[in-house]
Amino acid sequence: MTQDVLTVAWKLMRRRKFATAIKLLEAREEIYEGNFEYYILLGTACLYVGDIGSAVTYFGDARKIKISDVRLLLGQAAIFLRRGDTDRALQYYMEIKDIDPANKISANAVEFIRTRGDYDTICRWVDTGRIEQFYPPLGVNPEKVASIVVPAVCFIAGVVLVLALFPHKNYYKGERRDLTELTLTAEEKSNAQEKDLSGQTYGFILNDKQISKAYLDAMDYFQSHRDNAAQVEINRILNSNASVSIKQKARVLMSYLEEPTFDTLTDNPSYSAVEAELSLYLDAWVSWGGKITNAYLNENGTYSCQLLVGYESGEVVEGIVNVRFAAAPNIMPDQPVKILGKICSEDKKIYLEGKAIYQSIKDGLK
Repeated sequence: MTQDVLTVAWKLMRRRKFATAIKLLEAREEIYEGNFEYYILLGTACLYVGDIGSAVTYFGDARKIKISDVRLLLGQAAIFLRRGDTDRALQYYMEIKDIDPANKISANAVEFIRTRGDYDTICRWVDTGRIEQFYPPLGVNPEKVASIVVPAVCFIAGVVLVLALFPHKNYYKGERRDLTELTLTAEEKSNAQEKDLSGQTYGFILNDKQISKAYLDAMDYFQSHRDNAAQVEINRILNSNASVSIKQKARVLMSYLEEPTFDTLTDNPSYSAVEAELSLYLDAWVSWGGKITNAYLNENGTYSCQLLVGYESGEVVEGIVNVRFAAAPNIMPDQPVKILGKICSEDKKIYLEGKAIYQSIKDGLK
């Protein structure tokens, strides 16, 4: 079915193909002269490509037809905000509040102006493109959705088919999910650091190469089934001056890491390593041996104890760690124990979320 130019242009803009949309719309100028939607689309597309002069013209034409449209007001407010004219921008945001009190873009823009709206910060946000979060919204890019959903559907279908045909095979050592969509772009690699460091504190200050290397290492460790090592590099990024986009990708990568068992755990960090730099090991897993003390069952059914790390032989205690289980495990307190748990932090101290225990009564801990 043939679609009108405005519909086609809008679809192009949602796919972030602004130049194509502008070219298509401008070729229909005579047909759509005096059409409000035509001017809104052109003004918005020009705003996103940085052609502010044309955006001002098209938004001005749209305002002659209708003055109380939220998209129009957001576009004009964004133009004034880009220029550092926050007083004029606020006037438009107040108009939006009267029309649409629940508008989040307007509320976020007002908060930005109130807390960080100095001219230097605005220039930085314009330069990095972060200012676009205050532009008229375009919705989710369908091409990005497809690039994630289609591979995911194919992957799931493939797994189901393989399990159906070969139900007794063990595929743990095979290739893991293809996370090509999380690969850093050339732009992210060359501008890996957060531009605005004011008011921020970081555990690690890294340069572009160090950030890119940490992210690449995390991806490589993931594909090698070394989730603990991947978690360490992810934590390095999240606690550093890495850009927002890289941190977002690191968090997505983290969501694919799996809970290990005693048999599958790799890169088991020592107590001393975790104690020395806890922030690097949060959410990683450990298998630590020792003896249990101060164990008790809580009213809500959870179980708490302390693990004397390294005290299996009753000679040396490397450290004392609080451990919590969702339910009481079958532990014999007088026997050495090995605990599999996830590293967490409370009051800047280590504690473990216990998942499993292992005890050997006859031969001692193995």
